[in-house]
Amino acid sequence: MTIRVTFRPDNLQPPVIQTPTPPNPAPSSNSTEGTGIGRVRKNNLTSTERDKDKIAEILAELESYIGLETVKRFIKDLQAYVEIQKRRVQEKLISEPLVLHMIFRGNPGTGKTTVARLVGRLYKEMGVLQKGHVIECERADLVGEYIGHTAQKTREQIKKALGGVLFIDEAYSLARGGEKDFGKEAIDALVKAMEDNKDNLVLILAGYRQEMDWFLQTNPGLRSRFPIHIDFPDYTLDELLSIGNLMFKTRQYELTKEANDSLRNYLQTLLHSHPYAGNARLVRNLVEKTVRKQAVRLYQKTSSSREELIRILPEDINIETV
Repeated sequence: MTIRVTFRPDNLQPPVIQTPTPPNPAPSSNSTEGTGIGRVRKNNLTSTERDKDKIAEILAELESYIGLETVKRFIKDLQAYVEIQKRRVQEKLISEPLVLHMIFRGNPGTGKTTVARLVGRLYKEMGVLQKGHVIECERADLVGEYIGHTAQKTREQIKKALGGVLFIDEAYSLARGGEKDFGKEAIDALVKAMEDNKDNLVLILAGYRQEMDWFLQTNPGLRSRFPIHIDFPDYTLDELLSIGNLMFKTRQYELTKEANDSLRNYLQTLLHSHPYAGNARLVRNLVEKTVRKQAVRLYQKTSSSREELIRILPEDINIETV
């Protein structure tokens, strides 16, 4: 069954998730057995409450992420939809296995891998996936050097991911070599695996927005198999500043007001000059370089107080290319 996601034109309301009504009203007698996509676990009250607590913890973690507001809203809507389908099964109402394969579109460092890991954990606690682990791979992990080698490598990654999520970053690279490239063989193997393991595997393909749109056009059968598309926007200046301050805080560093102003000015300059400046990865590199520069400054002294070891000054903000 395909989930239809409709984004509202004002972009302020959450997307509408719809599913067609199956023609056969009689669910199978064992539809509440086991785990898997579209199935429900038979739990006692204690384990059900425990699952709800874990789901609440995962959603709270999602909410704690800086930015990603549209992504948060969509994941919560999807979680609610799956939960209601489980309730329908318990009440012997019509329900069919869900299609939960996803496309994540956005620049590097915008949270795609982090959210994929969270989705795996969420689906495990909801009884959608048996394990909920995430296998992360890219073209080199799937494409071989000779005929037959690619299918073997791809099947190995799929086998590792069974019961969880197979996350393929820069997935569009599988189609860049043309008809004679072995990447096409990997795509064919993935499509087959999606059919053979539809109750025990979620496939997430990630990459740049334009490249992923092009990738889906290269294979007519791909788009219909990935009904859920989530866009990851670049972070704003305030979000990047919050991410930077959080990274300093977790390392037990504090910026002076002047250093915080320097960080803001530097990030603002980067946003206007760097094509992918709006991502957390660039901020992390800046934080690490700043910490090293502070260490060089303090090393020139024979001793340092606790306050000096914690304090970041404006001159520590590294203005070299990140």
